[in-house]
Amino acid sequence: MDPGEGVRKDAVVADRTSPDEELMRALYEEHAGPLLAFVIRLVAGDRQRAEDVVQETLLRAWRNADQLRRATGSARPWLVTVARRIVIDGHRSRQARPQEVDPAPLELVPAADEIDRALRLMTISDALGDLTDAHREALIETYFKGRTVNEAALELGVPAGTIRSRVFYALRSMKLSLEERGVTA
Repeated sequence: MDPGEGVRKDAVVADRTSPDEELMRALYEEHAGPLLAFVIRLVAGDRQRAEDVVQETLLRAWRNADQLRRATGSARPWLVTVARRIVIDGHRSRQARPQEVDPAPLELVPAADEIDRALRLMTISDALGDLTDAHREALIETYFKGRTVNEAALELGVPAGTIRSRVFYALRSMKLSLEERGVTA
């Protein structure tokens, strides 16, 4: 490759650089360091947040490149004002939102224990097994299937008064049976 050929390519690339790119490069080289130092003080030493603010400031400068080109004097006052406003807006938006909560403490809270529920159901099932067939049927129809006394009476083919009596004695027997198993109501 001819050395002169490479120079010509570089010259073509340099010619393609837009005025906005040149302005941004100059702004960054001249103002990024002091702007970062200023913003770090505004955000109480949070470097990552400060870098984000500087980046947003330079992005806004790029969007307003025409305005900056027309301005006389240094662009630093404009950049400092924009950076300060970005920090203030960030502070205000954090005040408006509820504080985020760290989920780590939630991991220490015990989840609902399905073992206790399963044991409770097994105990109830055992207590139901201690009942007479007539009492168990009346209790299952009214409490577990959610039927009224009259509906349970029709289903079982007995008078409603009999269902009420069987449910009363079934509940009393269940209570005693569960107490014997260590379950209290």
